[in-house]
Amino acid sequence: MLYLILDVVTVGTCNMDFILKVPSFVEPDGEMYIEKIKKIPGGSALNFAVNMSLNGFKSGIIAQIGNDQYGDLILKNLNQKNVDVTCLNQINAETGMAFISVNNNGKRSIYSFIGANEKLNLKEKDFDYIKSASLLHLTGTYWEIAHEAARNANLLSFAPGTLLSSFGINKLDPILSNTHILFLNQKEVEILTGMRWDNGSKFLIEEKVPLLVVTKGDKGSSLYTKNEIIECSPSKTDVVDTTGAGDSFAAGFISKWINGHKMDFCLEYATECAGRCIGKLGGI
Repeated sequence: MLYLILDVVTVGTCNMDFILKVPSFVEPDGEMYIEKIKKIPGGSALNFAVNMSLNGFKSGIIAQIGNDQYGDLILKNLNQKNVDVTCLNQINAETGMAFISVNNNGKRSIYSFIGANEKLNLKEKDFDYIKSASLLHLTGTYWEIAHEAARNANLLSFAPGTLLSSFGINKLDPILSNTHILFLNQKEVEILTGMRWDNGSKFLIEEKVPLLVVTKGDKGSSLYTKNEIIECSPSKTDVVDTTGAGDSFAAGFISKWINGHKMDFCLEYATECAGRCIGKLGGI
């Protein structure tokens, strides 16, 4: 089967996010009123794919959603955002959901229902789809899926998140050996390497990947290459909700990096994109 030649394909999760704005979090057996509810498509793969499209790229997604009202809403949203949905499958299962409480400081408490995401399996048509793209971005998926997808990438961007990072260096080595750019936050560096984040970052760039970007919350971000470390200050935006900020950051960085811009500019633009994200409820 012939596919549209894409700039970027993303493999990972699609959810319906329910963002609950609350004054504060509750203790067990406690109760708290909700100030505002926002229902919006989310999930790391969806957030990244949408942001790449908004940055002017031909963006596609490989994921699974349910054949239900939330799956229909996600499909409609992706079509409106000009994300190619050739390999987005609707199956007889419930769409994944995330219930995200956000307090007045922008801190979150998240309860996730995996739903249809759990049933994602890559087929030959998906591998062809990946090969049609200049770059593959892996985020929020299972090890088996990430491993299979990585072997078919022309360029690989990898944001393992907490779940995949917990598998450790040895388990992820087959994926890391194909990775051109790795996105982690400080906690994920420590989980992945078993070292302090600064020592772990140096280990990763010296031994595993050619380019590493570490986000540090209100301390900004650091970019590591074999020859230098570039620091970037955080966005000055007041934090409303950090949902999807990492996906927006990664998409912003990739959108400039893939076109050959200087590393410091890529990092600054990524920070700008993340800043726009954290100033509102929801990831897109």
